[in-house]
This record gives sequence, structure tokens and C-alpha cells, in this order.
Amino acid sequence: MTRDPADVDEAVFDAVERIPPGRVSTYGAIGELVGVGPRRVARALSHGGGAVPWFRVVRADGSAAEPVRARQLELLAAEGVPARNSRVDLGAVGWP
Repeated sequence: MTRDPADVDEAVFDAVERIPPGRVSTYGAIGELVGVGPRRVARALSHGGGAVPWFRVVRADGSAAEPVRARQLELLAAEGVPARNSRVDLGAVGWP
């Protein structure tokens, strides 16, 4: 049985809203929580995640996605998330 894409998007948004300020998660970790792959998480956020803290979701290596890298790192820095060479330390600030 396939899930309605709108339901998947809402599940992704709900999971992303649970990431506390100053913490980050990965597309894969959110996908595991929701039951979809990391690319599906990225698609949901890029097509409608503006109302949730999308910037708290990074790639598995801690890097920001290229099209939004500067803005994402700026927003994370405002929450006190340190970045080095455009990557965050998932061991220090990863969630869950």
C-alpha cells in the first residue's frame, strides 16, 4: 500500500518540527522516523517545508545542501550550532 504524498509530507514536517533549537538531524534520520528514504525527505522540505525549521536538517556528512548552504549555515549559527568547513558536528549536535 502506498502512502498519500501529502501524508508523507506532513509526517516529515511533524518530525522536523520536533528537532530542538541548536540541534540538527539528517535527511536519513528523519526518513527513518517517517518510514521513507532521505531523498523523499529532501523533496518534502524543498517543496513545502518553509513553515518548519528545514535548516535543522543536513546531509549525512553534516554538510548543508548546496542551493541553500549559506542561508542554512547562517540560520544554524544564529541558534548556536557551530560549523567547520560548512559542516556541523553531528556527534555534538545531532538529533535524535
